[in-house]
Amino acid sequence: MQNTREIFDSHQGNLIHKWNHYFDIYDRHFASYQGKEVILLEIGVSQGGSIDLWKKFFGPGLRYYGIDINPKCKQFEAENVTIFIGSQEDPVFLDKIKKEIPDLDILIDDGGHTMRQQIVTFEHLYDKIKNNGLYLCEDNHTSYWFNFGGGLRRRGTYMEYIKNLVDVMHLWYAGKNTYIKNHSLKNKLYAIHIYDSIVVIEKREIAAPFDLKTGNFTVGYMEDEPESTGYKIKFFFFQVKNRIRSAFYK
Repeated sequence: MQNTREIFDSHQGNLIHKWNHYFDIYDRHFASYQGKEVILLEIGVSQGGSIDLWKKFFGPGLRYYGIDINPKCKQFEAENVTIFIGSQEDPVFLDKIKKEIPDLDILIDDGGHTMRQQIVTFEHLYDKIKNNGLYLCEDNHTSYWFNFGGGLRRRGTYMEYIKNLVDVMHLWYAGKNTYIKNHSLKNKLYAIHIYDSIVVIEKREIAAPFDLKTGNFTVGYMEDEPESTGYKIKFFFFQVKNRIRSAFYK
C-alpha cells in the first residue's frame, strides 16, 4: 500500500493542506493500521481532502467520522463517512458525539488549533479512544502564537498542558497521594511522542512499573574494592529505603 507522501503527491481531488514533515510522522504511527478495520475521528474536515487521504491510506476498512464547524462540510458525507457539525470546544456537543460513535482506534485533532479547542477536545474525547489506540494533535506551533492563545511557556497553552501529562505519566514515582491535573490518566499513558507541531499519545492500560535484576555483581566491583564493606552497608540501606518508598509510591 502507498504511504501518505505518495498519496499526497499523486492527489488531484479536494484540497489537502499539510506541513512537509508531517507525512513521516503519520506513516510511523499509522502504518500498522493499514488494510485493517479502522475507526477514525478527525476534527477539522476543512476542504475534505484529508478524507480522501485517509481512505486511500487505510483502505476499505476505514470508518471515518469528521467534526467541523462549517455546515458545508456535510457535503462530504458518503458511504462509511459521517460528518458532524459543531464546535470542538463545546463540551456538550462533544459528549453528544461520544454517544453516537463507536470507540476510536485513532483520533486526529486538526481543528481550529486554539488552546481551548485542543485542551477541551483532549479532555472530553481521550477516554473514547480504545486501549492500544492513538491520539494525534497537530499544528501545535500555535501554542507559541499569541493570536491563538499561545506564547512561549505561557500558562494555559496546549504544549504546557502536554508537559503536565509527562509528569502524570511518571506519577508512579512521585507518591500515591500526589494530585496534579489529570492524575487519573497515569495508567492510560503508554507513550507521549512530541514532534515539531505534532503530539502523538499511545493509549494503553499501564500497570504499576517494577524493576528486575538478574546476574551477579561484576567481579571486583564490590568484593575487591577497599571500601566494599562500607559500600555493601550503604547498598543494603539503599534497598531498604527503596522498598519503604515503593510501598507508598504505587
